[in-house]
Amino acid sequence: MNSAKSNIILIGMPGSGKSTVGVILAKQLKMQFLDTDILIQNHTNKTLQEIVNTDGHMVLRQIEEEVLLGIQCNNHVIATGGSAAYSAPAMNHLRSGGTVIFLHTELSALQTRIDNYETRGLAKRPDQTLLDLFDERKVLYERFAHITVESTGFTQDQVCYDIDKQLRKYS
Repeated sequence: MNSAKSNIILIGMPGSGKSTVGVILAKQLKMQFLDTDILIQNHTNKTLQEIVNTDGHMVLRQIEEEVLLGIQCNNHVIATGGSAAYSAPAMNHLRSGGTVIFLHTELSALQTRIDNYETRGLAKRPDQTLLDLFDERKVLYERFAHITVESTGFTQDQVCYDIDKQLRKYS
């Protein structure tokens, strides 16, 4: 991978494993790791849920876009928040510096992994079900991804192996 596009950007639904897989992948590939949810929390001194509770989900999306547009790095695995794909400018910025990988996870697996849907700090409408969110975001993830990797039913190590294999084919 050339240094101009040296980052690996993970996108996908909450519960798809972006942060966990990202840490493992960064170690395996000898890269730095960056979690954009943590960047947002550091930027605001609030948890994601506090932002949603006090300012609403659209403010969280605006803050997320600002933070994503401010990322300037090379040789990083970047785990984005599940709502990153709502911002075309932010996604295009990330795409310009790396390869975007959609960690696709089936809805049934997400339902078993996410036990705190209402309090997880998600940028979603208050009335939005996990199914609604899944259907709305899947289209966006597919639009921005260079590569899609299935994560349902696989261990994090297997997902990392598949990402590495797909990256070798892609580059």
